[in-house]
Amino acid sequence: MISEHGLRDYHRAKLRAAERLGIHDDQALPRNDEIESALREHQRLFLGNSQIEALHARRLAAREAMRFLQRFEPRLVGAVLGGTADQHSAVCLHLFSDTPGEVEQFLSEHGIRCELRERRLRMDRARDLAIEVLLFIADGIAFDLSVLPRDSLRQAPLDRIGQRAMQRASLGALEALLQTQPTAPA
Repeated sequence: MISEHGLRDYHRAKLRAAERLGIHDDQALPRNDEIESALREHQRLFLGNSQIEALHARRLAAREAMRFLQRFEPRLVGAVLGGTADQHSAVCLHLFSDTPGEVEQFLSEHGIRCELRERRLRMDRARDLAIEVLLFIADGIAFDLSVLPRDSLRQAPLDRIGQRAMQRASLGALEALLQTQPTAPA
């Protein structure tokens, strides 16, 4: 479901799978880290070069977007950074601004129309934060921009897999990753 349909919400995927299989005991469901491991194995076995190519294309698109959005100190997060991105995956970036609507206005001034949403991120075990999310598609690749307050640059939100600080990469870290990333044979 996650790989074939692009469903990246592990909790929702677990609930759908449990419903399909008639499982009613939450303890019988896999942990998020087990799902991530199974996803990597599935991609290796069944997607091969197509997944590697999709990942590489999204990392290149992320680099271009991060250069364009440099004034908002972008950080790459999610499947594109973690290496599980495929043709269904969005490029997810954290941007930082203390001025509401600043990122949306910047995109609008550059002719980029986006859909505005709200998301809640878990900042620590006691605090959630409602943030602005901007969604758009460029050159056939979906982008998901989360706008956080500037002080969140020092403290990453918790990830959904292990409830540890979310892995994030600066433009420099992404460029280093691109130098070491395998690409599919021509």
